[in-house]
Amino acid sequence: MSEITYVRGDATAPQGKGVKLIVHVCNDLGGWGKGFVLALSRHWPEPEAAYRRWHRERAGNDFALGAAQFVRVGHCLWVVNMIGQRGMRTGSKGVPVRYEAIDAALVAVAAKAGELGASVHMPRIGCGLAGGKWSRIEPLIERRLISSGLQVTVYDHD
Repeated sequence: MSEITYVRGDATAPQGKGVKLIVHVCNDLGGWGKGFVLALSRHWPEPEAAYRRWHRERAGNDFALGAAQFVRVGHCLWVVNMIGQRGMRTGSKGVPVRYEAIDAALVAVAAKAGELGASVHMPRIGCGLAGGKWSRIEPLIERRLISSGLQVTVYDHD
């Protein structure tokens, strides 16, 4: 079985050839304005516009914890908006990250990556503003993506 590849660099500039999915975690409130999403928006307007539309029209779609939205931003490049964060602030219910939601969204990522023959690229999802622990996220990636034979690269920004 392969392993997660860790590199120093920018997840918005994924390395390698072929189709690539850039995966990140969003909140369930429709908020887009801090963290990794700012880097995404500097490169492409489509992921933010799609996420905001998805949230605005949530009464008629699957917008909820555990859902994944696939937004094509180039010939061989997609951004995946995964709803894996309840709210935006740490409070009485703890940090915003929801590991079970990230796990569910990764199932959809594995299916889409397999369908497209894509590699998967990401920052340390769920560990920034969401407040998660990589020691809890990494096993989810291994179970859902690596065990499916997918190539996964995690970027640690300089």
